Formats: sequence, structure tokens, C-alpha cells
Amino acid sequence: MTVQDSATLSSAIAVRNGTGTLLAALGVVSFSFSFPATVWALDGFGPWTATGVRGLLAALLAAACLYGARVPVPARQHWPGLLTVAGGCVVGFPLLSTLALQTSTTAHSAVVIGVLPLATATISAALTGRRPSRVFWTAAILGAVAVVGFTLQQSHGLPTLGDVYLFGALLVCAAGYAQGGRLASHLPGWQVIAWGVVAALPVSALVTALALPWEPVHVTAKAAVGMAYVAAVSQFGGFVVWYRGMAAIGVPKASQIQLAQPLMTLVWAVLFMGEQFSFLAVLTALIVLGCIAATQRARS
Repeated sequence: MTVQDSATLSSAIAVRNGTGTLLAALGVVSFSFSFPATVWALDGFGPWTATGVRGLLAALLAAACLYGARVPVPARQHWPGLLTVAGGCVVGFPLLSTLALQTSTTAHSAVVIGVLPLATATISAALTGRRPSRVFWTAAILGAVAVVGFTLQQSHGLPTLGDVYLFGALLVCAAGYAQGGRLASHLPGWQVIAWGVVAALPVSALVTALALPWEPVHVTAKAAVGMAYVAAVSQFGGFVVWYRGMAAIGVPKASQIQLAQPLMTLVWAVLFMGEQFSFLAVLTALIVLGCIAATQRARS
């Protein structure tokens, strides 16, 4: 290889890494606004209706993309994992987090869900059989303790119903993320979420049909914008750019970018929701981010 060839290759890698970083960052920004958008959607939709309509619209979009790309149906051995993605990321997390946001603030929810990467890493370790270091487990436990302590302090010693929903959402989403990460080594990342959303279509349609008579819809401009965002971006489009970024720069680098997500959600809560978060919320978020950073270094 000549010096010129080496320089050309290095330049191509630099461009690829720059593009991948930009895509991964765009994915994180997209996900960070999911909670505020969900609160907006609740301005005109009930929690069950919002979950059903969100999944229904995302499934139609994903199906159109799969059909347009002529993607074949995944092999049978991939479907248990895809159904876990569907149950955790398409049905479970949206429903439980939406129910939580009826009583919990966006800022509070962002801090609690901030431990999601730690839960995902723990479940992934169990699935793959890998044994992370003591540093990993120490950081993971400290992050979890910080979130639990913050939750109990905010609720005066006892978790609220909203907190129960959030912790449930955290667990099912972590399972979906872990299985999705495993499947991404066999299928393109965007196809994993696309098939997961399509697999959940019967449930999304049934939930929508059953919820509509009980939760009358009053579509406002805010509700329409919120619903469009969570369906097109939070449930599908954000995953597309996120996985493309991960493929370009690798999981460790992309994960470092995701560390900013809880703090970004806190900022959106102030700018767009008019919420005021406490110093303790910021401190807890920073502790969780530090713990996640430690786990990432340990895993690397």
C-alpha cells in the first residue's frame, strides 16, 4: 500500500466516523424528546389510546419501509427475540411510561429512566453469558441505588404508582434493548426495530379499538404534534439513525454519546414543558451518567 493509498483510506475512515457520530447523536437527540412529546400526546389522547395509535402508525410506516426495500421475512430463529423487542420497546415501555407521565413530571421520569442503560447492560450480560468486571457491577449498583434513593426522597419514603410504572417500563425496555442488540449482529439494526413494530401491529390495533370507546379523543395541535413525534421518531425513525450510527462508529462510542440523554430530557422539560427540576434531580442524573460511563469503560 502506498502512502497515498494509506492517506485516502484514513480520510475515508474519518469521514465515515464523522457521519456515524452525527447519526448517533441525532438518534440520542430524537429519543431525548420522547417524554415531552408523550405528555403533549396526552393532551388529546388517553394513555391506552396513545399507546395503541402510536404503535399502529409506526407499524404502517415500518411496513412501508420494509416493503419498499423488499426485505425478506426474518428466519424462524430470530422471531423470539423480535417478539421480545415488540413486547418491550413497542408495547410495554410506551404504555407504562405513558401511564407514569399522567402523574410524574417529565424531569422526574427522565432521572428514573436514566438507569435504563445499566439495566440493559445487566440483562445483556445474562443473555450472552459474559462476566463483566467488578468495576462494572459496582458502577451498575451505585447507579441503581442513586435512582432508587432519588425516587424514595421525591415520594417521601414510598414509591408512587408512577414510579412503579417507570420501573416496570425500565425493565421491559431493557429486555427489548438487550434482545435487539443481540439480533443486530444478524440483521440490520433498522430491520430489527421495523419487524418488532410490525410484529406488535395486532396488539396495537386491538388496544386502539378497545381504548377508543373508553377514552374519547380530543385532538389538539399539541396532541397531534406529540403523537406524530412519538410514532414517527421515537418509535421508528430515531432507531433508524441510531442503529446506522452504531454500525458506523461501534457500540462503545455510540453509548458514550447516549450518556447525555437524561440531561437533555431535563433541558427539554424546562424549555418546552415549563417544569422546574431540583438540584437533587440534576445531581442524581450526573451520578447515573458517571456510573454508566464507568460501566462502558469496564465493558470495553
